[in-house]
Amino acid sequence: MSKLDELLRELCPDGVEYKKLVDAVSIERGKRVVRSQLSIRGKYPVYQNSLTPLGYHTDYNYNANTTFIIVAGAAGEIGFSDKAFWAADDCLTVVCPENVLNRYIYHLLLNNQNQLASKVRKASIPRLSKSAIENLMIPIPPLDVQREIVRMLDSYTESVVELQRQLTAELTARKTQYSFYREKLLDKTEMKALMVEIANLGKWSGGKTPSMAEKKYWESGTIPWVSSKDVKQPILSDTIDHITNAAVDEASMTVYPAGSVAIVTRSGILRHTFPVTYIPFETTVNQDIKILVTKEGISSRYVSHALQAYGESIRRTTKKQGGTVDSLDFQKVLAYKIPVPPIDVQDRIVNVLDNFEKICSDLNIGLPAEIEARQKQYEYYRDKLLTFVETGNTILSRAEQSRAEQSRAEQSRAEQSTD
Repeated sequence: MSKLDELLRELCPDGVEYKKLVDAVSIERGKRVVRSQLSIRGKYPVYQNSLTPLGYHTDYNYNANTTFIIVAGAAGEIGFSDKAFWAADDCLTVVCPENVLNRYIYHLLLNNQNQLASKVRKASIPRLSKSAIENLMIPIPPLDVQREIVRMLDSYTESVVELQRQLTAELTARKTQYSFYREKLLDKTEMKALMVEIANLGKWSGGKTPSMAEKKYWESGTIPWVSSKDVKQPILSDTIDHITNAAVDEASMTVYPAGSVAIVTRSGILRHTFPVTYIPFETTVNQDIKILVTKEGISSRYVSHALQAYGESIRRTTKKQGGTVDSLDFQKVLAYKIPVPPIDVQDRIVNVLDNFEKICSDLNIGLPAEIEARQKQYEYYRDKLLTFVETGNTILSRAEQSRAEQSRAEQSRAEQSTD
């Protein structure tokens, strides 16, 4: 029997009382502030319409360790501040009496977040009414039971956060290592290779956007259409938007062969990144993209690796100054030279870098998947821990307790193995 079960049987053998939230705690609306009162740095964060501070204030109106709910903008988001803060007028705060833990209410509200989200009024600015929050029915067990539930859920939350930190650090380290070896392999000072202008790697082309007003060009489209928002990975897996055969025929769109290389030449991302991607399928592109079909004797995969390796130098030396949207001087891009060794050497380099890239990609896929799995596991146990039955027993059956303990043991072993 778990400590929680023992507490429930001892302190509330006849069950746990449910109350409306408004009958258990006070829900208070924050006080409006104006932009002139805020700074970009400061001691006290100001929460208004999201969990990201609107700015910082010289004063606070709520103490640390207080739960709050956003009711406009990101309506339904639940926050908890471990430092004093200023709640603005679209932020409701939870003030608890002595028999209720604020952190316990925070976990309860998270557990009811989907219910709250269903009550958000969809308008130009989404809003959640105070009454929808106040009328939530919640269990209020004795303080010792609340403390044990908070301890268990906080412990699980910390384990999820720590796992995310470790996996993110591992992915970052692998990417750094990959970039180092890629640049080492493609270092023009160490390679026995011709320096070739990018213009001479093959045929470069641009694209365009079919009329958005013509539904027949877009609805149920199956032909990939690359825009700058797609070029975020070294190898493109799909595009967000697709066009139809009618768009190709009537809007004179060019379909480029599989194995092309695309770069972004006009986008805000060029402020800090030179986006390059290899496209392993037939595609069309928009006007902000330049696409290369390499000529015989030049591997398109080699070119994509080389452009990524020299990307920062290309971006820095070809970026246009001024203008409302960041862009590259494409003629300067075409004049930039990269090392191009014989095709057999290109293929060997590609083989090494593709294998290394696959490791990074597998981690990149596995990272969010593992974190999502742990998050779902946490939400499952949170739901169980906050669901009381009339007899006062809970929550986790012996089998579920065993699975939870096994999960914690596996995590502990995994953490020790990374030390």
